[in-house]
Amino acid sequence: MEGVGGDGAATVAPLAKWRNDFSRVFQYYLDRSTPHPVQRWLGTLAAALIYMLRVYYVQGFYIVSYGLGIYILNLLIGFLSPKVDPEVEVLDGASLPTKGSDEFKPFIRRLPEFKFWYAITKAFCVAFLMTFFSVFDVPVFWPILLCYWFVLFVLTMKRQIMHMIKYKYVPFSIGKQRYKGKKTGASSSSSIRD
Repeated sequence: MEGVGGDGAATVAPLAKWRNDFSRVFQYYLDRSTPHPVQRWLGTLAAALIYMLRVYYVQGFYIVSYGLGIYILNLLIGFLSPKVDPEVEVLDGASLPTKGSDEFKPFIRRLPEFKFWYAITKAFCVAFLMTFFSVFDVPVFWPILLCYWFVLFVLTMKRQIMHMIKYKYVPFSIGKQRYKGKKTGASSSSSIRD
């Protein structure tokens, strides 16, 4: 009887070791990809194109695609929203400035860019794997789903943009801001002489 328990533990140990090793290697490559957002998003775009080609080739899995679209819309709302929503949470000093005289506080996303990318990439990979199982291929009239998703997208984005306007925040920063400094008195005085 002792041999049965020993064999079970011996079988589990290599599997746990392999899982631990795989987890470490996966985390290593995730950490190395962090400073390369363009390459990461290009990889996600490639995964999305492969998924779309698979759905087009199979002519099915529209429910999976609809679910994927709703999930991505939900992630996008988290990406565009501030960490501390001034409309919902009690203001405790970590809020967005609402007046010009308020102190500048940087925009902190509810869902950071890396987590946003990782969740979208995982979603496309899972959806791609789901296209290999016929149980997920529910017959639906896809134009209705597509129209409904567009209506949902427009209404959700309208609400989000109105929220941005109301609380005066922009979730995007284009490039690094540079300090231009004050204009020197010599340059302004030379233009007066001319």
